[in-house]
Amino acid sequence: MLFRSRTKDRFLPYRDRLFAYAVALCREPDAAGDLVQDCAVRVLSARRVPKDEPAFRAWLFKIVRNLVIDRLRKTRSLGEVSIEETPDCDIMPVSAALDIVDTLAVREAFAMLPDHHRDVLALIDIGGFSYEETARILQIEKGTVMSRISRGRSALSQLLHRHNVVEFPARRERKSG
Repeated sequence: MLFRSRTKDRFLPYRDRLFAYAVALCREPDAAGDLVQDCAVRVLSARRVPKDEPAFRAWLFKIVRNLVIDRLRKTRSLGEVSIEETPDCDIMPVSAALDIVDTLAVREAFAMLPDHHRDVLALIDIGGFSYEETARILQIEKGTVMSRISRGRSALSQLLHRHNVVEFPARRERKSG
């Protein structure tokens, strides 16, 4: 029992980052919460837990990633379609509304990225992993991580730029009469 208590104490500081990572991968906050809970169950029931803290952290994120992949496979095989929900907005200050618009724009752009770019961006920019740790988690070369992070950030920037540019229709000339 003492072992599980120590493991739980080690798990808790990573819970919020695991949730953010799960949301980045599956794009559904409710599902992400379930994934983090499933991760906690797996961690607490594991017979062997990495002792080294960086290895423990990488192990946690790999569990969440594998759970996301399993969920996607199951969803695709069942033919389910996820419905994106928008936040309830009654009346709010303009700055809060703009924050929501920005957040939704980033989420939408992030969702449009290929999986391999989303994986790397989520691990490095959300999970806080180094290039080396990300390479180990994804089982790819460090150079591949570096190129994917560069291309992913560039693609995300282009998508966001495109989202924020609104072209106005051409003015129609008034007929003088």
